[in-house]
Amino acid sequence: MINIAIMGFGVVGSGVAETITLNAKAFAERTEGLELNVKYILDLREFPGHPLADRVVHEITPILEDEAVTIVVETMGGTNPAYDFSKKALLAGKSVVTSNKEVVAKHGAELQAIAREKGVSYLFEASVGGGIPIIRPMWQCLASNQIKSVTGILNGTCNYILTKMEKDKEDFETALKQSQELGYAERNPAADVEGMDTCRKISILSSLAYGKTVSTEDVICEGITKITYDDLVFARENGYSIKLLGRASKEDDGKVYVITAPFLVPKENALSTVNDVYNGISVVGNVVGDVLFCGRGAGSLPTASAVMADVLDVVRDCKKSIGWKDEKADFLGDMTCFATSNYIRTKAEENTIKTVFGAVNVSNRNGWNVFITEQIKNCELLTKLEKLSAEWVRIRVMQ
Repeated sequence: MINIAIMGFGVVGSGVAETITLNAKAFAERTEGLELNVKYILDLREFPGHPLADRVVHEITPILEDEAVTIVVETMGGTNPAYDFSKKALLAGKSVVTSNKEVVAKHGAELQAIAREKGVSYLFEASVGGGIPIIRPMWQCLASNQIKSVTGILNGTCNYILTKMEKDKEDFETALKQSQELGYAERNPAADVEGMDTCRKISILSSLAYGKTVSTEDVICEGITKITYDDLVFARENGYSIKLLGRASKEDDGKVYVITAPFLVPKENALSTVNDVYNGISVVGNVVGDVLFCGRGAGSLPTASAVMADVLDVVRDCKKSIGWKDEKADFLGDMTCFATSNYIRTKAEENTIKTVFGAVNVSNRNGWNVFITEQIKNCELLTKLEKLSAEWVRIRVMQ
């Protein structure tokens, strides 16, 4: 019997318990007859009437002191106390499986190092992409490749909002409210709509792809709050869709450029067709070429699916190691020097725009002038935008 403790019994934690019950027979077949048993559930709340209500504890000590518990599933969310509890579990010689992107992005390398030292595992498939397999394929299946780029729609809430705005001709606030009513967005949606959730996830994927810790503090992070229905219409009419992307690319100068921001994605790019709450992640290797992963990026059972894949990996090999060096990335390029084409929406007059940007094709949309620039470095673009002396919004164009 494999005894498991679940820390945090919310949407994902309860989904893990449900999955263990639902697929008990299949798990036994894949682990040479070993039964998975939820021995503890750590949560501040009680769960009267739940079949596992008698497993609930309110402090971590019983879990740490019980040698029969070999795997701890951390689905608490946030960094405190999730980081501290995960570290204590690893130091106690227990493998930890997590869905917590905040902890992985900020402390992943440290916790991986502790796991290796203790001869256990720290696995985090569910921290990016929910039920979409991405961590393990990048680490194992694409191991023979040098990763040229990783580009992902990594937040289902934002993708739903943008899809809803375009399909139903709605403004951002209306689409956001509907996403909250459906449970896709939190009451405080800032982490999603301001891009931080995506930023954490692309930091994890960048660290995994290039071998050292890419801190979220080193990644430009922009959200979708300034996007309007008119922007989406312009994009569609000109052969694009607008998506919030986390993107890391290794360029010819050997530097890796990482960003989270809305992009105009060309219709011929597969990511442009990923809509609603779905996530899509494109990985380009120097041998395999472009590989696309797509599926539900959140939710109780999809995320639990990824958690349980890690649990089964631990059962098969408790010393399994996935991760990157506990060193700050020294390969990051300066995004201010990175050149892109850009969609600009501004209140500036057409004559002023052409004086500053040259012969661009300007059209008017509900009182705003819009146009697409040639490729230009970010620092140079910002200088030109200041010369407009008017309100503006900018969305990068994906090449």
